[in-house]
Amino acid sequence: MIRRALELAAESGLDLVEVAPTARPPVCRIMDFSKYKYDQERKERRVKKSQHVAHLKQIRVKPHIDENDYHTKLKQAQAFLAKKDKVKVNLFFRGREMAFVDLGKKVIDRFVVDLGSHGQIEKSPSMEGRVMSVVVLPKVGLEKKVSTAEKGTKDA
Repeated sequence: MIRRALELAAESGLDLVEVAPTARPPVCRIMDFSKYKYDQERKERRVKKSQHVAHLKQIRVKPHIDENDYHTKLKQAQAFLAKKDKVKVNLFFRGREMAFVDLGKKVIDRFVVDLGSHGQIEKSPSMEGRVMSVVVLPKVGLEKKVSTAEKGTKDA
């Protein structure tokens, strides 16, 4: 039986590949094995290409931040979250600014509230030495909601 399968594979110029060796009788397939390996490698490359590695982007602010500077940093954070990257907002206290920790907490809380529609908190605000920081993750499922909303407007 094996000899006949090998003859058939040789006649067609293909390979005899054992698909299920544990089955009784073993299951074999006549195919071009090098083409099969090439197709598998292409699939793996395509899957790897479509994967996104989340980077941690950092934004540095100070407790006495002006309104325009705040909005610039906020837009920057929103852009990072839109690209599916994590954002770490670091608020630095210099010199006597340590007396205004409550002011810094308000700035961090404002960032969290303003980024609420774009992301969710991974690590709540914490103080590490002279730096207060919070980590925000991109919101999951946001693009699905947008695409279904667009479909609904196209149908109407």
